[in-house]
Amino acid sequence: MANLKVKLVKGLAGKKKDQIAIVASLGLKKTGDVSVQPDNEATRGKIFKISHLVEVTEE
Repeated sequence: MANLKVKLVKGLAGKKKDQIAIVASLGLKKTGDVSVQPDNEATRGKIFKISHLVEVTEE
């Protein structure tokens, strides 16, 4: 199964609480942090909700 590399590229100041919680659940804390996540429906759903804050590449 493939993995996704998720990088936080925008700050969280002024964002909704649910978006901040999703970013935290992906293991990201501050701008520039990178996390490797499994490529599954749950991860893709999280990324869809915060697509304007992250960059995603396949590994």
